[in-house]
Amino acid sequence: MVESYSKDYDVKCELHKDKTYPTITDSERGEIVCGRCGLVLEQNIVDRSYESNGYTQEDFMKLARTGPATSLTMHDKGLSTVIGTNKDSSGNTLSNKTKYEFNRLRTWDQRSKSRKTATLSKAFTLLHGMKTKLGIPDNVVENAAYIYRKAVGAKLTRGRTMASLVSASLYAACRENNTPRTLDDIADAGNVERRILSRDLRTIIKKLGLNLNQYDTASFITKISNNMNLKEKTKRDAFEILEKCEKEQITAGKHPVAQAAASLYISCILNGERISQKKFSVESGVSDVTIRNRAVLIKKTLKLLE
Repeated sequence: MVESYSKDYDVKCELHKDKTYPTITDSERGEIVCGRCGLVLEQNIVDRSYESNGYTQEDFMKLARTGPATSLTMHDKGLSTVIGTNKDSSGNTLSNKTKYEFNRLRTWDQRSKSRKTATLSKAFTLLHGMKTKLGIPDNVVENAAYIYRKAVGAKLTRGRTMASLVSASLYAACRENNTPRTLDDIADAGNVERRILSRDLRTIIKKLGLNLNQYDTASFITKISNNMNLKEKTKRDAFEILEKCEKEQITAGKHPVAQAAASLYISCILNGERISQKKFSVESGVSDVTIRNRAVLIKKTLKLLE
């Protein structure tokens, strides 16, 4: 017996109302069945997969049948259609009169788009540019696009620039996914003042109810050491120094980037790498005075370099 349910696929078996059992999805048959009794809960579900296992353009054209997957980083989520090149279905070139008509259709198709669609298109173009500059993973960019869409839905765009909201959304996504990027990195990539970025970030966190955890300090040790081409032993010793600092509870309330830079600075001294605090300051974006203060506290607490 097959029962029809809504298309959100959040279905439950009616035979076991007192307890919920996991469901099993059969992608080949397009069905969702109960994991307890085998009752078909949903049938003819939409296959959202993208099956293209070819490695050449010819294989891609043969195997692809669904097009690219939907994405929040596209203003239309990849679902809209566009007027293609000036060729018919057989690959023959159109006549000059037909070309002119299709060019006019393209123009009016562009003009008829709503203001919201045009704004989202510009915002996500900027987001993709920041992704390339900062080397951010795709899942973080998807999360940033989701946060930006929520901000637009909450009408937070009034009185704020598009660049600052996109940058704030990207920083919030980096914090949620523990991808080490500082406010200065995001501000430079988005060409936004750090003060404005911080202000809009606070607004997004408050209005959208985001719960952003602090960065893992160890991730900044990896980032800084890789950028400065430090030895692997220096990096490992910095991790040990940071772990000891956390046990001594001297990292609470401290800037994670400054703590990572100070740990690496002390590790460089222990391993004979002569790198000044100024170089660490330039690479980490933290003043050398802050790094020096953190380093003095670490030496005093852990009794190092005596």
